[in-house]
Amino acid sequence: MHSLSQTVVFLLCVLASGECRKNRHRLPRWTGALDTQRHGTSLAKKPPDVTKSRKMRTEHLIKVDDHDFTMRPAFGGPAIPVGVDVQVESLDSISEVDMDFTMTLYLRHYWKDERLSFTGSTNKSMTFDGRLVKKIWVPDVFFVHSKRSFIHDTTTDNIMLRVFPDGHVLYSLRVTVTAACNMDFSRFPLDSQTCSLELESYAYTDEDLMLYWKSGDESLSTDDRISLSQFLIQKFHTTSRLAFYSSTGWYNRLYINFTLRRHIFFFLLQTYFPATLMVMLSWVSFWIDRRAVPARVSLGITTVLTMSTIITGVNASMPRVSYIKAVDIYLWVSFVFVFLSVLEYAAVNYLSTVQDRRERKMRERAQSQSLPCTCGISQTRTMAMLDGSYSEADTNSLAGYTEEPMVPEEEDMREVPEKAEHMVVHLSVSSESTATKKKKSLRGLNIIQNTHAIDKYSRMIFPGSYIFFNLIYWSVYC
Repeated sequence: MHSLSQTVVFLLCVLASGECRKNRHRLPRWTGALDTQRHGTSLAKKPPDVTKSRKMRTEHLIKVDDHDFTMRPAFGGPAIPVGVDVQVESLDSISEVDMDFTMTLYLRHYWKDERLSFTGSTNKSMTFDGRLVKKIWVPDVFFVHSKRSFIHDTTTDNIMLRVFPDGHVLYSLRVTVTAACNMDFSRFPLDSQTCSLELESYAYTDEDLMLYWKSGDESLSTDDRISLSQFLIQKFHTTSRLAFYSSTGWYNRLYINFTLRRHIFFFLLQTYFPATLMVMLSWVSFWIDRRAVPARVSLGITTVLTMSTIITGVNASMPRVSYIKAVDIYLWVSFVFVFLSVLEYAAVNYLSTVQDRRERKMRERAQSQSLPCTCGISQTRTMAMLDGSYSEADTNSLAGYTEEPMVPEEEDMREVPEKAEHMVVHLSVSSESTATKKKKSLRGLNIIQNTHAIDKYSRMIFPGSYIFFNLIYWSVYC
């Protein structure tokens, strides 16, 4: 009866939870065993939740409230060593116009702060997010010559703080920084650039804080998938030195150095190859007839304007430096070759006009100096001599030729032959001296006045000179 009454009480407790809690100590032991079978297995495996214990709060465990963390560790003593290592995630861009680069990296600091040491049941480190960083001391490392930089905050601040029981601290953050890079474009686009990302403490001199690479050259690691469109990354390496400021003193400075070599294939397609084609196109005018003025002039002007466009396009994507770049030498020499081809046709056309004018004046002068003669043979030979159908030997033989004129009056028989003979001799001597002078002048100016010879020699001189220039250029800059 006693056990039956206890069972009834238990059933009533199930229906009324309040009564069950009040009379739970009166229930039979088998009900407790039932609860143990139902929930005992999961509770035995689940570790105790230390966050529910007020004594295990983070502030109390690492004693944040007991110390003044505005001061560096071991203040008044020797400089605190802070090791640094960096993992480069990406090299985003290189700007020639702004002379800077953008890099995303994981920056990690290692130091020891005994004020953060703690004792626990397990000798394990504790990891915190960026909220605790504001309550403790961390190194004030900044990027020298930085233009823009920020800590990533998606989805939360990308900051990690790990504290070990002995007080060692690991502080890591993900940063994107845009820093200046002094570039030398004297060999552009056949150049190599060396840039540096510099880290330094802002407030603490080398007497308070000593920055160093934690593992030497192995402190810098990079992702194998890092690549750039215009550059080949040759190597990364680390260095360190002291930096002096006249107003504050000496500081430890760490350098992340990397060397970039520019890909030339893009500029071969976009700059060098079009410029070479324009120079070769300007040579086509040497094979066009000199009388085809519109064809040769339009071809020369087109090549000159195209070269000007190429030069303008290259300089638009470059900073306005005060020295000559390698690409400037190639483009301007090519421009000079194109411009000289235009001047060559101008010289050909001018000399052709001068030669035609001289020939026309000589014919007019010869016609004005020819006198009428009643003798048939003498007049025929004299006109033939002036027209140029007689040779110089025939002209000289004409000096001794006399023929009796047909004169009706006897009183003029003596005067007319003398006049006729004098006329023939005068014309032959005059023609002889003119031909001799013309022959001597043509010997000295044969190449200049012969327009066909100018084009002929230009066909060999222009290509040969340009090939010689290319051999020197590529041997110097490659």
